[in-house]
Amino acid sequence: MRIQFIFFLLLGLLSISYLSVRGQVRHKPEIWDAAGPILFLGNSITYSGQYVAMTESLLLTSHPKKSPMFCNLGLPSETVSGLSEPNHADGKFPRPCLFDRLDHVLDKIKPEVVFVCYGMNDGIYLPFDSSRFEAYKVGILRLHERLQKAEIKRIIWLTPPVHDDLRLRTAGYNQVLDRYADWLMAEAVKNSWEIIDLHFPMKGYLEQQIKVDSTFKLATDGVHPGTLGHWLMAKAIIAHLLPKMVLEPTWDEQLSRYAKLERLYPLVLKRQTIMKDAWLTHTGHKRPGMTKGLPMAQAYRLYQEIKSKIADL
Repeated sequence: MRIQFIFFLLLGLLSISYLSVRGQVRHKPEIWDAAGPILFLGNSITYSGQYVAMTESLLLTSHPKKSPMFCNLGLPSETVSGLSEPNHADGKFPRPCLFDRLDHVLDKIKPEVVFVCYGMNDGIYLPFDSSRFEAYKVGILRLHERLQKAEIKRIIWLTPPVHDDLRLRTAGYNQVLDRYADWLMAEAVKNSWEIIDLHFPMKGYLEQQIKVDSTFKLATDGVHPGTLGHWLMAKAIIAHLLPKMVLEPTWDEQLSRYAKLERLYPLVLKRQTIMKDAWLTHTGHKRPGMTKGLPMAQAYRLYQEIKSKIADL
């Protein structure tokens, strides 16, 4: 009887603990209910914007009456580690560091939700080195502390995408990214951070495709994924946010599945493209060669015009 009592007591305690955790999860603000902007921080993969636009488009498909502003502030070449190769960009400029602009971004955008995707550039495309790894870890922890200080309601970490250099494929630099992704996921578990793994699902997909076709690539230049790669990233995000949504193997198939998505997505991508350059110019950065954005008032008028077209759908 005593053993049976202890068993049911433990079961009851576990149930209370589970309900408590579930309650905490339920109190997180849903992405589509965000009153403030949803900010994406990252490097050139984020700046290119397809996975961000795919994510917003599918959230609009699921919740058409909700329309939080998605702010893509990815910056090409950027790191959180502050590291750079001596000959980066043929020696024209060092890699920019997020912390050179982060305060301005947070102060001017005042986001409610932040997605973070770094790591690809932080290993500097060299073999694993403990000092570079430490710089990446310090950067991530510093970023988390700064986002907490800004009272961001929901921080969502993304592991770095797969590296797809035809000479090295899933070995080589991916072994560096494997360790970065492993550490980030372990840190998330340890500190109860919210995290979505992009790296290992993309790597697994790449490995399977290589078995069928040795010339298959997700990224022509090894770094920047094409439409399929961005769709794999968006799929992981949507599966996390909307687990009941049916997600097809390719973006073209996804466009065919949902009515009006084929017309919605180009509009979302267009307004994100307008706004990302406007926001980058408005908030400031140290990277040369970027497109100068429109003045914010003009960009926002165009945003509203496109928003009206989206509402008509």
